[in-house]
Amino acid sequence: MGFPNPAQDHLERQISLDDLLGLREPSVFLFKMASNAMAEAGIFTGDICVVDRAINPVHGHIVQASVNGEPFCRRLWRTGGEVKLLAESSKCPTRYILEDDELIVFGVVTYSVRCHEPKP
Repeated sequence: MGFPNPAQDHLERQISLDDLLGLREPSVFLFKMASNAMAEAGIFTGDICVVDRAINPVHGHIVQASVNGEPFCRRLWRTGGEVKLLAESSKCPTRYILEDDELIVFGVVTYSVRCHEPKP
């Protein structure tokens, strides 16, 4: 027979990561973070980032972007006429967008997922 599960009263319905993260949406894609440039925002090397192309990127959003073909995951910062991709790590530089630079914002980072299993 056994004992009742004391956590049973606190369990919710099964969680679907597809639904939670919007992974079935055509505007959503994933990428693997290649640096610790956003460590102070809680995104670390190896984390999987969920990016939504349907969200209009505004000041303060964390975005997946490229500047002159170089990829960046940074916080979009617009103040006055200045635009920059702000790193959230003292070890990574902020990328200032200059007049001749080509900035392409692919989408807004909505979630990040981290593996907690130790690697051999």
